[in-house]
Amino acid sequence: MSTIQPFELHGADGKCIRGDHAEGKDRQILFITGFLSKRWGNKSKALAQWCQEKGWGFCCFDVRGFGDSEGRFIDYTLSDWIADARTVIAMLKGGPPLTIVGNSLGGWIAWLMAQEFREIERLILIAPAFNMMGLRAQSISAERCHEWHTAGWMPWDDEPAHQDFPLAWKWVEESEAYWKTNFDRLAPVSTAILHGQQDSVILPQGSSQFVEQLLSLAPSFPVELHLVPGDHRLSSPEHLDIFRRLVLGST
Repeated sequence: MSTIQPFELHGADGKCIRGDHAEGKDRQILFITGFLSKRWGNKSKALAQWCQEKGWGFCCFDVRGFGDSEGRFIDYTLSDWIADARTVIAMLKGGPPLTIVGNSLGGWIAWLMAQEFREIERLILIAPAFNMMGLRAQSISAERCHEWHTAGWMPWDDEPAHQDFPLAWKWVEESEAYWKTNFDRLAPVSTAILHGQQDSVILPQGSSQFVEQLLSLAPSFPVELHLVPGDHRLSSPEHLDIFRRLVLGST
């Protein structure tokens, strides 16, 4: 793997998508981070190290409106972040076969991308947040959901860290719309899902139901589900070891 270098791409609104990329041989891995998470965390750092050891390419990025990328968070929704992933994948298309590792909401975005781009050879989805905002709207009280819809904005929850990132009701509408077409195009991309059994943020039942529905539509689809003890972060040494085996086993 070559030295990791920063890059800048531009979204449809002209705002910069900033990330880091290193070229490599045989395989390249794109990491798509989760909701309200910056591109460099323990998982992406581990991936970059493993790619360096193998001589593979590596890439990670921040979506517009968050992290180092340009724009205001409130100006973007799910469709914009999906568009950002498309833009980055377009940059990588001329390189080696692509594996996408998606974390939480990034896991669902990775799945959607794999149904569009033939260059994507494998998916590793960590606690994928399928229909994240649609399910969020269903899980809160009817009163709060009404307030969200009426006001047009609401933070994810009452955590102080989330108060600066209000979510437009459009997030819910887009999430539901994408979910309705989630299985319309089934490209048989080898897919591994890793989910913590004690995850209270994105319930593991979502991954189980996803696999069940997927296999009911395509019984031979190459998908494997790994439910393991752990919470949403899956950041312990034991979890990283499982993660490493899934990544290195994709060669």
